[in-house]
Amino acid sequence: MSMNNNDTTFGSFIETRRKQKQISIRKMAEMLGITPAYLSDIEKNRRYAPDKEKLLEIARILMLSKEEIDIMFDLAGKSKGELPPDIPEYIMDREIVKVALRTANQNNATDEDWKAFIERLKRK
Repeated sequence: MSMNNNDTTFGSFIETRRKQKQISIRKMAEMLGITPAYLSDIEKNRRYAPDKEKLLEIARILMLSKEEIDIMFDLAGKSKGELPPDIPEYIMDREIVKVALRTANQNNATDEDWKAFIERLKRK
């Protein structure tokens, strides 16, 4: 389960990882097929996070771990005031997930309820 630092923004997350990999803003922009100015705007939080496909390209370029990808998706969603981009499709494609979320909502599921559910799934 990814819990990210509330002080971290999508842009700062990407900028930090890019610098850790010693990739210039020009080189990364070129690899993504966008302008360096556009990437700079993303890193400085002057633009929203890109779409899921571009996020997956960023993850590949920066060689992000599974946990880092989850954090990146969470921050991308937060930057737009939306669900993380890897979640809506999963919900839309599975009727049972909608039922589970409604049931949890109607029964005031606590964080402890969700943690127990997550641990049960991980043991499968």
